[in-house]
Amino acid sequence: MSFTVAVAGASGYAGGEMLRLLLGHPEARIGTLTAHNNAGSTLAEHHPHLHALADRVLEPTSVEALAGHDVVVLALPHGASGRIAAELEALGSDAVLVDLGADHRLVDAADWEAFYGSPHAGTWPYGLPELIRAEHADTQRAALAGARRIAVPGCNVTAVTLGLQPGVAAALVDPQDVVAVLAVGYSGAGKALRPHLLAAEALGAAAPYSVAGTHRHIPEIAQNLRSAGAAAVSLSFTPVLVPMSRGILATTTARVAPGVDDAALRAAWEAAYADEPFVRLLPPGRWPTTASVVGSNTAEVQVALDAAAGRVVTVTAIDNLVKGTAGGALQSLNLALGLPEVLGLPLDGVAP
Repeated sequence: MSFTVAVAGASGYAGGEMLRLLLGHPEARIGTLTAHNNAGSTLAEHHPHLHALADRVLEPTSVEALAGHDVVVLALPHGASGRIAAELEALGSDAVLVDLGADHRLVDAADWEAFYGSPHAGTWPYGLPELIRAEHADTQRAALAGARRIAVPGCNVTAVTLGLQPGVAAALVDPQDVVAVLAVGYSGAGKALRPHLLAAEALGAAAPYSVAGTHRHIPEIAQNLRSAGAAAVSLSFTPVLVPMSRGILATTTARVAPGVDDAALRAAWEAAYADEPFVRLLPPGRWPTTASVVGSNTAEVQVALDAAAGRVVTVTAIDNLVKGTAGGALQSLNLALGLPEVLGLPLDGVAP
C-alpha cells in the first residue's frame, strides 16, 4: 500500500533524516514539506544531500499545508507538535500523526510539567517496538499496530532503554541504582546556531550538559524501566557532547541482585533480543562503537558483569538520527500501517 507523507520541520536534522529514509521506502510518496523560519527556501539550502528533493520549496507550517496526507510527520520543537496535532484534529484530518518531538511521550502529566514547564498535550502510543511491557500479555508492537498516533522516543532514551531493560525485566538488576553516562554527537543538539555548538568550541572537546538530574529524558527512561517491571527507578543520567556529528554511546550500570553471574546476564539479554531485527547483541568481549551503526537503524548492545563492583555494565551504540529518531519513527509507522516492520530501513552502517 502506498501512502503520502507531509513533513513539518523539514529543514532540521530530524526532518531531513526522515526524508532520507522515506526516499528509500518503496511505498512512501513525499508530499508537502514545511518549515517555520526557513519557509520560502528550497530544501537544497538545508539538505543538499537530498538530491531528489532539492528543488522543493518549503511552505510555512500550517494545518492547511499539512492536511490531505495519509501521514504527517511532526519534526518540531517540544510544545509545537501538540498545538499542530490539536489543530489537525480540529480540522477533521484522519492522517496518521508521527511526533518526533517530546510532546506526547510521557504518560504522567506531572512529569511533563516538571521537566518541560508547560501543560501536557496528552499521551500517544509509544514508538519503541522493542519496549518490554512486563505487565501486559501483548507487546508494544501490538500497541502500534493500526495506531493513528505515534510518539517517537528521545534518542538518549532509546539507547539507555535498549541497554538495560532486559535486566530489569528478568529482575537481575536493581533499578533504584542506575547510572548512565552517554557520549552524544552534536546533531542531537539540533541545528540552531549557539556559541557552544560552533566548531571552534566543539572540536577537540567533550562537554557535559543537563547535568545533575535536569535532563528532560530522565522521566521517559524511568517510565520505560517501569514498563519493563521496575517498581521504582532511581537514575543518575549524564550526557556528554563529543566531537562527532552522529551517534550515541550509552554506558549504563546498575547493581546486580545477589548470585547473578555473567551467564545469567547473557541469557537474559539473549532472550530479550533474539528475534529483534534491529537490536544486535554482540558476541562476548566485543563492544559497541558508534562507527558501526552510522546511517543504520541498528542498535548494538553488549552486557557484562563487573564482579568487583557488583554491577552490570551495558553499552549501547545507535545513530541518534536513525534508530534514535527517524528510523524508529519509520519502523513504528510500518507497524501502524500494517507493512513489514523492516521495510525501507537500513540494517547496515556506513564505514569508515
